[in-house]
Amino acid sequence: MSEPVRYEARDGVGVITLDRPDNRNSMTPELLDAFARASAAARADGELRVLVVTGTGRCFSAGADFTAGVQRGGDDLAPHERSYAMYEPFLSLLDIAVPIIGALNGHAVGGGFGLALVCDIRIAALEAKYGANFVALGLAPGMAISYLLPRLIGLGRASDLLFTGRLIDGAEAERLGVVNRAVTSAQVMDEAMAMARAIAANAPFAVRATKAALRRGLGLEPRAAARAEAHDQAASLATDDAREGMSALLSKRKPTFTGR
Repeated sequence: MSEPVRYEARDGVGVITLDRPDNRNSMTPELLDAFARASAAARADGELRVLVVTGTGRCFSAGADFTAGVQRGGDDLAPHERSYAMYEPFLSLLDIAVPIIGALNGHAVGGGFGLALVCDIRIAALEAKYGANFVALGLAPGMAISYLLPRLIGLGRASDLLFTGRLIDGAEAERLGVVNRAVTSAQVMDEAMAMARAIAANAPFAVRATKAALRRGLGLEPRAAARAEAHDQAASLATDDAREGMSALLSKRKPTFTGR
């Protein structure tokens, strides 16, 4: 079987591809470990000028695979540390100095939506669904989504999406500013690669310095935010509502929350 995530590069443009379409590119231990390896390969690539992150199939990433668990690590870790450990492979993109384009070929939900948000630029599919549905599952958010989303689209719009847990299509995602552009799914990768080549044609030091300046100017600290979120997510995982929310999702029924 091929690697769940692979890294390839040509002419200064690297591509990380999540390749478990049969499981919606969900965050299984296998996929997360492979993503960490691919991210490390991109980070070590001295020729890299821009990175594209994409998936295969109908999903960019559907987030957590609840049949595989929502936390990672052994019992020697505290609950919030196990919650954070699940997102750490995706968050490793924060250590890459070159611009990152999310080629969101399909649905990006939960942690998959978080993966899209840690990219610098996002190209969405018009027909796909995007969002963070944590509260609809009885969970507090993770992966710095509650930190990054309001900085991207404003507090009011972020509150709407995070409090309701509703998913939006590519057209609304573009209208709200969640993504830079929305095209048909067949056009997503071509659009992302055209942008990647335009970036790669520029002076590499100047581009890296510009990315660093943008983040420094905004005071972005998403990794620290993800660690802070992990405390609330771990606490929410211990509730009856979270068990009900995940069970309802797997059973394809509407959850009944009791506040316990």
